[in-house]
Amino acid sequence: QVQLVESGGGLVQAGGSLRLSCVASGSKFSINDMGWYRQAPGKQREQRELVATISRGGSTKYQDSVKGRFTICRDNAKNTVYLQMNSLKPEDTAVYYCNAGYRGSSLVYWGQGTQVTVST
Repeated sequence: QVQLVESGGGLVQAGGSLRLSCVASGSKFSINDMGWYRQAPGKQREQRELVATISRGGSTKYQDSVKGRFTICRDNAKNTVYLQMNSLKPEDTAVYYCNAGYRGSSLVYWGQGTQVTVST
């Protein structure tokens, strides 16, 4: 059974930093793309927005609002994806979810989410 577990969220003042981690387990197949999404307060699941994605080979993509502040990276040997978040703003407050797609499958798996709160 595939499982993704996020960690690293918390409360931080504006301008501060956090590092999120997400570990995937439960499959013998290799992971293709991994990504981070966020769901802001009051938004529905369908309004979850992409923050950043990274391919198995390391190609990255970012939402415009986080470019230059957030960095996504991964460790394929550990099936782990990270999100380094610097210069955090109150509008970054959200529940952050990681996801992963596996080779040979069309399914995308999601973690349970980790809360990030940025205070003024």
